[in-house]
Formats: sequence, C-alpha cells, structure tokens
Amino acid sequence: MKLGDIRLFLGQAQNLGTIRWIYFEGGEPFLYYATLVKGVQMAAEMGFHVGVVSNAYWASSPEDAVECLKPFKGLVQDLSVSSDLFHYSEKLSQQVQNATTAAEQLGIPIGIISVAQPQEASQSACGQLPAGESGVMYRGRAIEKLAQYTDWQPWETFDTCPNEDLREPGRVHLDPLGNIHICQGISLGNLHDTTLADICASYDPATHPICGPLLNGGPVALVNHYELPRLEKYADACHLCYSTRLALRGSFPQQLAPDQMYGVLEK
Repeated sequence: MKLGDIRLFLGQAQNLGTIRWIYFEGGEPFLYYATLVKGVQMAAEMGFHVGVVSNAYWASSPEDAVECLKPFKGLVQDLSVSSDLFHYSEKLSQQVQNATTAAEQLGIPIGIISVAQPQEASQSACGQLPAGESGVMYRGRAIEKLAQYTDWQPWETFDTCPNEDLREPGRVHLDPLGNIHICQGISLGNLHDTTLADICASYDPATHPICGPLLNGGPVALVNHYELPRLEKYADACHLCYSTRLALRGSFPQQLAPDQMYGVLEK
C-alpha cells in the first residue's frame, strides 16, 4: 500500500470519529519497514492508538531489536509478537525474547501471540488449550495443511459465527488492495471506489448476502440458504464457512474478495 493511500484512509478513519485504534498487521509489516514507520507516525499524529503485529524476525539480537523499535518509541501502544511452532522451531523464540527485551527497554507495551498445534486441542481434556494459547482457525491454507490433525465435528453443530460480531462489528480489516473486510474474505466495499463513511453507513447485516445468513444460523444457515453440497464433518466453523464461501465466489465476487484470500494468486 502506498503512503498516499495510507494517509487518505487514515484521514477517512479520523473523520468517521468512532475509530480509536489502528493496527498494522500482515503478513509481516516489518518487511515494508519504511512504509510501516511512516504509517505509524501518521496514525499517531492523527490521534489514534497504534498497534503493530509482527513475528519479530528482525530481532536477531537485543541490539538489533532496539534499533528496529526506536522509531516506534512513544508512538506504539501495543506491539504483539507471534511465537509458536508455526513460526519457529521452539514455542518461545530467541527473536521474540530479544524483541521483548528491547520493547521493555524502550517503554513499548508488548505481548505474545501463540497459536497451539492442532493436536494439542484434540488430545487435551475437554479440548482445552494450553494457557496463553489460542486455537487454529481453519481457513485457506490451514484447511489443506492442518485440518487433518484435528478432530472433525458434525457440520450441523456450526450454527453460529464464534469469532466476529457481524451485526455491530468492533473492528474491520483493510487489505493492501483497499478492501474492507468484516472477516477476512468477506468484503464490505473498497476504499478506492467509495469512502469508509459510506461503507459503514450502507452496511445492512440482514441483507448482506453472506453476513445475513451467517447471522441467522452461522455457517449451517449459509449452506442451507444457498442449498449447497457439504461434507458431513468439518474441523471448525471457519472450515465450513470458508468452504461454503469458496463455492459462492462466482455468485458474489464483490463480497467474497479479494482473490488472494481464496488462494487465487493469478488469473
């Protein structure tokens, strides 16, 4: 995303008057370091609380980590770093330890995001995850790579959306192409075509072709509403929802976008 676009979109968020936090996420935002630094500066200057999510690959030593984080001192109120066996060969990586040391030295609040392995949830008592870890949400590549390692449940049990408030969302996601997502892969509009204020004002969850059925009964209702074929079991609600949305992309290309969210990298 270009700096001009970031400035424009932040201005629209500021004018809306209801957005308090801006998070820079990825992918990995530190891969675009100069743009990230300037974007954080602009967001802070506009009065937003600012967060950054990273895997801390850049924290190869405490000294390197301090230098990378110095521009964010006093500007970032939440630095979230990922450390688990999906990112590193150990649950608490040396990079994350270095980033934590550096952030504490600079006074930047920091927390660790950790996602449990699929087997841990399936094998533990009552499906409880280890303390401090969240579970895999089976979307996109996670279905292909990881769903085979967890226990699948009957499809009719997934009658709610457990992860997003589709009626009164407290957050939305902006991708590099300008799409506003209420959940990754469910677009409410594109900021290159209209404004954030217009997108928010025109959003009617009951009539949205994807969110409406989901609100009426989760992924199960989405399947039934469009009379789609399905399996008998799925890894979780996201698995059923994502698989159903894949089948609906031809009917709702604007709402189920962009292509990259659905594994289409080139046309």
